[in-house]
Amino acid sequence: MQNLSRRDFLKLSALGLGALAFRPWLDRVKFQSEFPEGELLGRNCTGGWISLRARPYSGSPEVERLYEDSLVVWNREVIGEAAMFARVNRWVETPKGYLYAANIQPVKNLPNVPLTELPLSSLGKGMWAEVTVPYVDLYLDRPACSPWLQEVSRPRLYYSQVMWIDDIVTNSQGQVLYRVNELYGNCGDIFWAAAEAFRPITEEELSPIHPDAADKRVVVDLNHQVLSCYEGKDEVYFCTVSTGAKYDAQGNVVDKWATPLGEHLPWRKSISIHMAGGATGAGYDTPGIPWSVLFDPNGAAIHSTFWHNAFGDARSHGCVNARPEDAKWIFRWTSPHVPYDPGDVDLTGKGGTIVDVIEA
Repeated sequence: MQNLSRRDFLKLSALGLGALAFRPWLDRVKFQSEFPEGELLGRNCTGGWISLRARPYSGSPEVERLYEDSLVVWNREVIGEAAMFARVNRWVETPKGYLYAANIQPVKNLPNVPLTELPLSSLGKGMWAEVTVPYVDLYLDRPACSPWLQEVSRPRLYYSQVMWIDDIVTNSQGQVLYRVNELYGNCGDIFWAAAEAFRPITEEELSPIHPDAADKRVVVDLNHQVLSCYEGKDEVYFCTVSTGAKYDAQGNVVDKWATPLGEHLPWRKSISIHMAGGATGAGYDTPGIPWSVLFDPNGAAIHSTFWHNAFGDARSHGCVNARPEDAKWIFRWTSPHVPYDPGDVDLTGKGGTIVDVIEA
């Protein structure tokens, strides 16, 4: 990608300063840097409160209650009691006690040096960027459109989410801000956020994996909640996933969230997409879902997940939820390759790597 000329950059910088003049609230934007010290952290990703226990089982004494987005130092994972209707028996050991791992997103705090200019693209200027801090607050540029914004008092992006950055400004406090938006599947909402939270994604890290391999196939096993990537008869990648939920909150068997069985040809791949509603389930409206391989007409996809850590249990609305690192590998390995620019490919009628969903 070509860099902006100094003349073009100065023009765009002037436009950015104009944006600040009409949005004085941007002067109050600050980078949230008061996160716990630790190589690996855990975030309460449930949207409610959870119990920190003295031992890794639910009947153990409660040490503390942690509310939405609370962070803990992640010492290690240990084996404990599985939750009701669940297989996952992993717990996170913290300095103060134990948390059920399904409720804790593993995150890191890796702030970045802000850029001073953006590369050119077919869309004008911009770049894909990944959130590399536990969370970053968003500030709406205009009245909210997406339903999810009506339900939250403080919109945020979370570790591993990917968004499109298309402008840079510096406020009167010296805080560098990126203008953040979604290119695909969104309602047109535009945000500003502290630049330190975002790591620019390069074209090189999206290069295809084993592009010349013949007979590629993804196999998703619903019974064992695992995904395998095959090249011929050779399994070249394996991971645990979360497919369509089989029980509701009361433990009743349901089928409306089932991941569709059979062989599927992907019809779309997107670096980042907004997912909402869909015939495979209801009640979700989520921005910035990275590394999506859509393989079913009703919207089922293999994609990165940041809102739970229950991989190994069926709990999605029909999609195949994967850890961010797994979803990114699968995205790069499946064909066809998605160019960095524009970052989204319609595969309808063009074929691609088969996704075979089975009940072994």
